[in-house]
Order: sequence, then C-alpha cells, then structure tokens
Amino acid sequence: MSKSICSTGLRWLWVVVAVLIIDLGSKFLILQNFALGETVPLFPSLNLHYARNYGAAFSFLADSGGWQRWFFSGIAIGICVVLTVLMYRSKATQKLNNIAYALIIGGALGNLFDRLWHGFVVDMIDFYVGDWH
Repeated sequence: MSKSICSTGLRWLWVVVAVLIIDLGSKFLILQNFALGETVPLFPSLNLHYARNYGAAFSFLADSGGWQRWFFSGIAIGICVVLTVLMYRSKATQKLNNIAYALIIGGALGNLFDRLWHGFVVDMIDFYVGDWH
C-alpha cells in the first residue's frame, strides 16, 4: 500500500523549493551587483562579501585541480537522495526533522547548481569575530 505524500515528510518539500529560490536569487543578486572580493558591511560581525569557493566548507580542497567539483557534486546528490528517502519514511508530523532535512536539501541543491553551472559555489556571508573570518 502506498503512502500519501501528505502523510509523509515529503509534505515539507515546499521548504526545499523556497530555500532553493532564496539561495539562487540571492546568489544571482550578488553576481549581478558585486565585484569579486567586494565587501558590504551589514552589522558588526556580519558582512556581505562575494567570494568564489572551489572547494567545500572553508575552501577545503579548493586548490585540488578541478576533480573536487565532481566529487562534491556527487556528495550533494547522494545527500539529497538519502535525505529525501528519510523524509519519505518519516511522518509529516515530525516537523523539526523534516524541516531540517528540507533546509539541507535546498542548500545542497543550490550549491550543486553553482558547481555545475559556474564551476564554483558563490559565497556571500562573512561572519566574523575580531579578526577571525
């Protein structure tokens, strides 16, 4: 017997769509309005700063010659598949888990799009404390 999508965590897929729209839209605005390396202070300890990330978090493996683009794309696809299956297996009433999965999937898909389209991930949030960025 098949489950109704509304009775599973897939009910929360709209969060994925919302996150993806916000992610791609904000990156589009950065690409259109910022020069590479440009910084705009927002608040103390928070800047908008256009950077290109060819690696993963904190530019991990950024200087590895290009193979990491496909490696991290594969990881993103795998994570999206696993989390979508987890959402399908969970109940729609498990809001916190499903929303967390959806947020991760949306961010992973946004970064996947960046990697495949641009060859890098558009980074823009610079949170810092003192001189630690």
